[in-house]
Amino acid sequence: MAATSAEARLAELGIELPEVAPPVAAYVPAVVTGSYVYTSGQLPFVSGALPATGKVGDGEGLVPADDAKEYARLCALNALAAVKAQLGSLDRVTRVVKVVGFVASDPSFTGQPGVINGASEFLGEVFGEGGRHARSAVGVAVLPLDAPVEVELVVEFA
Repeated sequence: MAATSAEARLAELGIELPEVAPPVAAYVPAVVTGSYVYTSGQLPFVSGALPATGKVGDGEGLVPADDAKEYARLCALNALAAVKAQLGSLDRVTRVVKVVGFVASDPSFTGQPGVINGASEFLGEVFGEGGRHARSAVGVAVLPLDAPVEVELVVEFA
């Protein structure tokens, strides 16, 4: 775990965890099994609304990759809210094990890894070395509610 607690690091960054986003279908935001928390895919909700919708790519009418990277960060923030709701404190997290990111992509867009770096870099800021993780960054045709990005986490805790 990082020398600074995750909760203290969020405060240093001036970041408050949002309320856990309610599911958009028949599932729960996160499940604990053994010493792991698995989050459901989290969308980049801000105060209950998506900041943008549509496909990510270069060109008119598409969500720019730099914006989508910020939305991936928001997804990770929402995922941490779901983790904290299960554990009571993010300081119980010993490591981020896996990140899976989905990017609603224009057919010509191949920058999914750069978009999902928004989530990965944020987790590194919060957890330090414990935020280094395995990852998949997948381009998909469409995501729920026409969101441009979705992220899920697996974290280990003590």
